[in-house]
Amino acid sequence: MGKIYFTSDTHFCHNKDFCYEPRGFKTIEEMNEKIFNNWNSIVTDEDDIYHLGDVMLNDDTQGMMYLENLKGKIHIIRGNHDTDTRVEKYKQLNNIVEITYATIIKYGKAHLYLCHYPTLTANYDDDKPWHKNLVNLFGHTHQQENFYNNNPYMYHVGVDSHNCKPIEIEEILEEIRQKKIELNNEKMKKTELPD
Repeated sequence: MGKIYFTSDTHFCHNKDFCYEPRGFKTIEEMNEKIFNNWNSIVTDEDDIYHLGDVMLNDDTQGMMYLENLKGKIHIIRGNHDTDTRVEKYKQLNNIVEITYATIIKYGKAHLYLCHYPTLTANYDDDKPWHKNLVNLFGHTHQQENFYNNNPYMYHVGVDSHNCKPIEIEEILEEIRQKKIELNNEKMKKTELPD
């Protein structure tokens, strides 16, 4: 049985410097190759990988060459740049197993809401165990921080915050656990009475 990975906003072939330069690249070709090679060095054909949108832009022919040669069983959650025309092209590839706007998956006790956009799904200051809340995994923002507004239930999976690599589900869940502990500790410090 394979592993489960997540990513988003690969933006293959989006030849705009505001996209590739913040990621540390001088050209779009350099970015394309790094994201492609990182993906295929981590993901195997037995793994499921959820791509949370904005797969490619501009040069669809070259973008499709990258997409069809990526490893894994790819589930695409549509982003704002995944047009109907591109989606029809994605459907023709053997490694694409699903294309949707959003979905919920269960992993162990965790319930994950997958969407291209950040979505408030839970109140982080409640006292429930973290896994009792619906956790939003998202892309779109191109942020470099993993958590949206310090909320442990809104986790960014995009390449911008993961060194242009997919991230494995266990790593995400551990980061969420740690973030919840950190926030609970901060909350306890604030409620402690002074000596």
